[in-house]
Amino acid sequence: MLKLPLPLRLQLSLVVVVGAALLKHHAWYCLGVYGAIALLWACFLRVPIRSLGGLLGTELIFLSLLALPLGWERASFLLVRSLVCLVTMNSFLLTLPPHSFGIALKGLPVPAPLKENLLLAGQYMEILLSEVTRMQRSAQLRGLTGTAGWLRYASVAMIGALYLRSLDRAERVYAAMIARGYNGQLPIDSTLRPKERFALLAAWAIAACVTVTSYRI
Repeated sequence: MLKLPLPLRLQLSLVVVVGAALLKHHAWYCLGVYGAIALLWACFLRVPIRSLGGLLGTELIFLSLLALPLGWERASFLLVRSLVCLVTMNSFLLTLPPHSFGIALKGLPVPAPLKENLLLAGQYMEILLSEVTRMQRSAQLRGLTGTAGWLRYASVAMIGALYLRSLDRAERVYAAMIARGYNGQLPIDSTLRPKERFALLAAWAIAACVTVTSYRI
C-alpha cells in the first residue's frame, strides 16, 4: 500500500469532509460520489472494521437525536452526509499512529495558535483514552468482563478518578515539554513536497467539481 505522509492524509480527509458538507441539500447522486470516495479511503487506510463500526454507531445515535426532529426527509440526507464525513475522518483518526497528531497538523493552513491548541487537545485526548484503557483492563482483572460489568464499574467515583489521573498525567507531560525547551510555541510548521501539493490540488479540484455540480442538478 502506498504510504502517504500524515499531513497529506489529514488534508485529503478534510477535502472530502468540506466538500460533502457544502453539498446542496438532497443532492443524492453527488453525495453517493463522496460516499464511494469515503469507502475507498477507509479501504486504502485499512481501518479496523470493528473499531470503525463501534465508533460510527455511537456517533450516529447522537446525531439521529439531533436530526430526526427536523423531519425524516431532511434528516435522512443530513444523517447520510454526516455518515460520509464520519467515515472519512474516523478512518484517518483510527489509523493515526500514537503521539503523531502534531505531525498530522503540519502544513495545515490555519493560524499557528489554533494549531497549538489542537495539538494540546489531541495530546490530552490520547492521554484520556490511554487511562480509560488501563482502567478497563483493571476492571477485567477484577472479574468485571463484558459490557454490563464495565457499566457497573463506571461509577461517579471512577469518572472522578479518571479525570484526576488523566489531569495528573497531562501535567507531567507538560512539565516534560517545559524541560525540553517548550516556550509556548511548537515547531509544527512545514510545507508539502511538490508531488504532495499537486495531489492535494487535484483532490480539491475534484471535490469542487462534485460540489458545484450538486447546485446545477
